[in-house]
Amino acid sequence: MPHMTQSHRKLIGVFLTMISIALWAVLGTAIYLLLPPGLPGWVLIIYFIIAGMGWLLPSMAIIRWMAKPDVAG
Repeated sequence: MPHMTQSHRKLIGVFLTMISIALWAVLGTAIYLLLPPGLPGWVLIIYFIIAGMGWLLPSMAIIRWMAKPDVAG
């Protein structure tokens, strides 16, 4: 079975990154809509900071996978 080249991983990785960001936005919005009304502003700020940065972890893993060098041979 041939190895996947870095250019193939980058192509796949771009789509995986876009999909993961879209899914994270949907999940973050769904959780926000479940929060009880009338929460203090500082609680919402903390939620939005966490929800806003949550897409970074999956994206970093995808980028690390995309950047792996090609296997020689």
